Amino acid sequence: MNAPLQLPALEEVRAHEAEMIAIRRHIHANPELAFEEHATADLVADCLQRWGYEVHRGLGVTGVVGTLRAGTSTKRIGLRADMDALPIKETSGKPWASRVLGKMHACGHDGHTAMLLAAARHLAATQRFDGILHLVFQPAEEGYGGARKMLEDGFLDLFPCQAMFGMHNGPAKPAGKFIAVPGYAMASSDTAIIKVRGTGGHGAMPQHAADPVVAASAIVMALQTVVSRNVPPLQMGIVTVGAFLAGEAPNVIPGEAELRLTVRAFRPEVRDLLQERITAIARQQAAVFGARAEVDYQRRYPVLYNHPEETAFCAQVVRDWLGDDGLHADEPVTGSEDFAFFLEKVPGCYVFIGNGEGADGGCMVHNPGYDFNDRCLSTGASYWVRLAEAYLKRAA
Repeated sequence: MNAPLQLPALEEVRAHEAEMIAIRRHIHANPELAFEEHATADLVADCLQRWGYEVHRGLGVTGVVGTLRAGTSTKRIGLRADMDALPIKETSGKPWASRVLGKMHACGHDGHTAMLLAAARHLAATQRFDGILHLVFQPAEEGYGGARKMLEDGFLDLFPCQAMFGMHNGPAKPAGKFIAVPGYAMASSDTAIIKVRGTGGHGAMPQHAADPVVAASAIVMALQTVVSRNVPPLQMGIVTVGAFLAGEAPNVIPGEAELRLTVRAFRPEVRDLLQERITAIARQQAAVFGARAEVDYQRRYPVLYNHPEETAFCAQVVRDWLGDDGLHADEPVTGSEDFAFFLEKVPGCYVFIGNGEGADGGCMVHNPGYDFNDRCLSTGASYWVRLAEAYLKRAA
């Protein structure tokens, strides 16, 4: 079998590819969960310090920010990578597979960190830009809102940015191709916990009980109408009941049942509508069966909005480098990303880089067999270099 073709990259970046792949695989073998990324942060901070960056630590508990100044301009840009792993037992069988049972880099954050580090090394060595560069290595993207925590800790006060940019790998997309979707590009992510409280009793005497299992079942079915009958047909909403917890014995009607939902939308107004309808349906359906429903609606990640001007800029960076063939057309993603918190504060864009198809990087993220495609590392790093140099143009 022929080896895969080498993906495009700046030769100066590719010169250090073996070292950066080794860093990526080291991070992969030693995964750390949200707000536990101490060793990863140590590695990142050590690299940045050796390359001449001013390093700030502690934002968002384990976050690292590296700052590099060149020229005289005060123009400022932020580039972000995430560092945390997932609580998944790895089955990839790779020599660099996780050494920590029950934890793995199943979403490619090891690759994201390595790509930005590779770019950091090159940008520090060449300094072909005029302005201030902030490299943001963020903890706790996987459900814990590390971006929000960094903002709460004063990130933008300490490191003001005129624009911020992020990047994620895209499994089952052509390796090394870039995707830049303008506007609403990734869904909001909310969690709803519905507790249905009834009156327990003997399974053989249901007339003396208010059965929360039946009430919760009716809620599940009624929730299926929220998207089909309340959300405008040309817009998107997702209401998924992922867990239904109730009772233990076959002859006992329990006193309560619990539903756990994930809720997604591409527009803030649809997000509001989903919360309103889920809450109303749960309460009213429960009442029909003599029970009551308590809804704990948790707003987690907002809709990720790619600002049109910055998204067009990112696309043009790719075209100027790779031509139209470097871009892969795609649609918004129903997954969610806490980079959305940054984009609520400053303009910017979140792009995807194809991780490959089939055996060459096609395994979906959050899968125990997933691994970041090292062939993409120098390509992604080169994109960061091109973007930073284009945004912070050297003054004539």
